[in-house]
Amino acid sequence: MSRILITSALPYINGIKHLGNLAGSMLPADVFARFKRAQGHEVLYICATDEHGTPAELAAAAAGQDVRTYCDEQHEIQKRAGEAFGLSYDWFGRSSNEPNRRLTQHFAKVLEEKGLIEERVDRMIYSVDDARFLPDRYVEGTCPHCGHVGARGDQCDNCGRLLDPTDLIDPYSSVSGSKNLEVRDTRHLYLLQTKVEQPIRDWIGTRADWQTLARSIAYKHLDEGLIDRGITRDLKWGVPVVGPDGGPRPGLEGKVFYVWFDAPIEYIGATEEWAEATGRTWRDWWRTDEGADDVRYVQFMGKDNVAFHT
Repeated sequence: MSRILITSALPYINGIKHLGNLAGSMLPADVFARFKRAQGHEVLYICATDEHGTPAELAAAAAGQDVRTYCDEQHEIQKRAGEAFGLSYDWFGRSSNEPNRRLTQHFAKVLEEKGLIEERVDRMIYSVDDARFLPDRYVEGTCPHCGHVGARGDQCDNCGRLLDPTDLIDPYSSVSGSKNLEVRDTRHLYLLQTKVEQPIRDWIGTRADWQTLARSIAYKHLDEGLIDRGITRDLKWGVPVVGPDGGPRPGLEGKVFYVWFDAPIEYIGATEEWAEATGRTWRDWWRTDEGADDVRYVQFMGKDNVAFHT
């Protein structure tokens, strides 16, 4: 009998989950976990709430709460919902907990040491009235492609085009509604995906156990060409960017990592939470040099998550 590690896509903290979330990743993962346990396999089924990013800050502000209090409440609501549906998680963690913070900062440090992260200067929207830079979803305006009013700074929900906040016509702050906006320089960290495009392609070629759809989606992104991706944001809520000494990083004070950088790492962070709570070790589930050679890892997610997970 083998050991099987199962994860389902992390439900976002903002909003009560609906049947689509349940049917899309949570229920299939639960069925698979129960089936493999019944066969006698050692199964570890991990999930967590995905708590960082712009929507969490906006939802907390709309609820009149600080973001930590909002996430505390929403995590408990989602945890109880999973229990009410009878989902057999071994652990339901939180991306805002300490293990994920430490691991995210560790991943960033090692990636930078390997020459895969660099600082760049971006031109971003700054709200004079809010006294802050506005990440993509904090800016709304008119879509330059279809004329839809209320398009977000990252995407127009009407025509589906991906956008940059500086593309919007008549932009305004979604925090305050202010149109007193400027474009200013701000420093951010970039993950140099262009440097690893071929190694990723070669690695996918070795994954005989991947489903055809997942493989084709991954190859589609590679065929279109990877881009270097900004992995930090001007937000107050998230995993802080730190320097080598663990303190604020000069030039990037007050910035946090992009939610899509830390969220996949939370699968490991939540496993560490489980290990701390049960007196077990997480390393022999994740590290082949520490006993994870016999672990089969199965992920359940929606197809739009394939790019980030790959």
